[in-house]
Amino acid sequence: MEPTTSAPRRGPGRPRSSSTPDAIRRAAAALFAERGFTGTSVRDIATRAGSDPAVVIRHFGTKEKLFLEVVPVAPHFRALTEGPLETLGRSILDRLVGSGDSTLRVLATALGALDRPEVHHYLEQTTVRNIVEPLAARLSGPRAGLRAYLVAAQIGGLLLAVDLFASAPVELADAEALDCYAEAIQALIDDPAADRA
Repeated sequence: MEPTTSAPRRGPGRPRSSSTPDAIRRAAAALFAERGFTGTSVRDIATRAGSDPAVVIRHFGTKEKLFLEVVPVAPHFRALTEGPLETLGRSILDRLVGSGDSTLRVLATALGALDRPEVHHYLEQTTVRNIVEPLAARLSGPRAGLRAYLVAAQIGGLLLAVDLFASAPVELADAEALDCYAEAIQALIDDPAADRA
């Protein structure tokens, strides 16, 4: 009887292969986009990556941490509130929608996991740091901070609507819809005191 041989053990000096984590990231990104956070299990990710659930957890810790790594929000929100204030409402939407449907889907997918504390905290901090604080610092007139939060709420509402009405015969990103939405955002950006002057 021939002796059985086991796979060689990784020596202390050999680096871990990056192929397994990369395969897990690719599988997770695809599945989260297809099924959302709650519809995707660690086992699903492992199976698609040709790996094992324990390996997924060993590399990434939790499903939430893996989700935040492959569904990043901060890059899409950075510099979103830069540009002339008088046209910023439309500019914000152009940056979100103009970068393609994939951006809207990524952001809507992230918002779909708000019930997870770790994701909720990340999205809150990212929104405040990249939208609310820089915009509030630029706004003139009363209640600048409140208006900046409401602009962020308008952005979040659009992203949720993209996901919520995905199968409805309504085009939320067509020119007419964006014009209406831009006006609503711009009304919050404009100094309300200027209208009474």
